[in-house]
Amino acid sequence: MYAITITEPGGPEVLTWTEVPTPPPAAGEVLVAVAASAVNRADLLQRQGFYDPPPGASRYPGLECSGVITELGSGVEGWSVGDECVALLSGGGYAEYVAVPVGQVMPVPLGIDLVSAAALPEVACTVWSNIVIDAGLRAGEVLLVHGGASGIGTFAIQAAVALGARVAVTAGSADKLDRCRVLGAEILVNYRDDDFVELVRAATGGHGADVILDNMGAKYLGRNVDVLAMGGRLTVIGLQGGTRSELDLAQLMGKRASVQATSLRARPTADKARICAAVVDQVWPLVATGAITPVIDRVLAMSEASEGHRVVGAGEHVGKVVLRV
Repeated sequence: MYAITITEPGGPEVLTWTEVPTPPPAAGEVLVAVAASAVNRADLLQRQGFYDPPPGASRYPGLECSGVITELGSGVEGWSVGDECVALLSGGGYAEYVAVPVGQVMPVPLGIDLVSAAALPEVACTVWSNIVIDAGLRAGEVLLVHGGASGIGTFAIQAAVALGARVAVTAGSADKLDRCRVLGAEILVNYRDDDFVELVRAATGGHGADVILDNMGAKYLGRNVDVLAMGGRLTVIGLQGGTRSELDLAQLMGKRASVQATSLRARPTADKARICAAVVDQVWPLVATGAITPVIDRVLAMSEASEGHRVVGAGEHVGKVVLRV
């Protein structure tokens, strides 16, 4: 098969479409002929040498895919050769074939074509596990999403609106904020010009955000705690703003608030299977009704993965950049 390999840590140009061995499915795995994958920021970090795959995972980038099952490993039940699917991966999506633990394989949501479906697994599992399973977002609460125009952000807006929550977002341009508004975001903050703490407090009558989905980490930690409501929940899923900062525990205690930080890629296989099952049960029906749709900025050939990385690295996209085999 062919796969995108990383010749050495570096810029997008180090991604190379190379002939490599096809992986056999181990016990409890299926082999998927990949139709498409999508670019995630973790892929950019891996390319730069900052985010190695977990032990035993494929060395090729790509944390999600859509495709067709071509082979079943021993002990696999509930799937057949020829079934279309999407999958949450620990790596290997930038390839013609990938072996996947069966618990991370999901049906394609009704009404979504196979290529577009590749934009869903990573964002659906990340968003749902963090804002619903862990943070317990409920109808009537306020969700603040940093990076609202990203793949994660565009999905989180729609999921929160479907749950009956109000949504605040930060983004870096008027155009991106307008795209977020169309998806259902109500409180729009241009982080280049405005203070999200002031605007969110003003728009909520001083209440603040009940749940924050944060991709910045250290840079936003203090202000995120400032804007948390009583009983608020901050969940950190990215470290674009650094890894170390001071936390005012007295302020956190006074608000009876909590901070958690999570990484989906490193979770145990059983944990990922639990999240995938919840997504199929609770999220795919929202996709089927159109309450949530994949937001795709562009579709590129898999051999153009370097251009996909350039686009995402430059922040030129809204939603997901999909790579089609």
